[in-house]
Amino acid sequence: MFNSNRSRDDRPAMPPAPPVQPSGGSSKRGMFSVIGPDIVITGNVKASSELHIEGRVEGDVDCGTLVQGAESQIFGSVTAESARLAGAIEGTVRVKQLTVERAARITGDVEYENITIENGGHIDGRLKHMSAVAAAPLRAEPVQPAVSVASVVSSNYGQSAA
Repeated sequence: MFNSNRSRDDRPAMPPAPPVQPSGGSSKRGMFSVIGPDIVITGNVKASSELHIEGRVEGDVDCGTLVQGAESQIFGSVTAESARLAGAIEGTVRVKQLTVERAARITGDVEYENITIENGGHIDGRLKHMSAVAAAPLRAEPVQPAVSVASVVSSNYGQSAA
């Protein structure tokens, strides 16, 4: 009665269907790569989507989104759209949306658009807002001030106060 094989399905198993992408969404959404804690990479790392680094990278890192573990180390520059940094970095950091966690230790200049530094996060370098770089348009001719300092000084020089 219970050992009957008549109800058993003899069809081969089908592989699972690939996940359905949301309409209008990028095929990279939801993808991420991990550099584990036991991995050391000597060379530059480039990822188009999200990258989680738990190990050590001796080279530049360029990715869409970076998540750095507290025990990880990066010896090189970091460029990303957004990043949550918790480990050690020796090099320049250029990130639009940056979060520096309390365990982070950054030695190098940091360029950002929006930044959050948690209490205890450490940056030994210059902080520079990206709009200062992007807002200064390149012009073929120098901009002349409306009133030059030299003309104000020379016009007031030698006059006594009344």
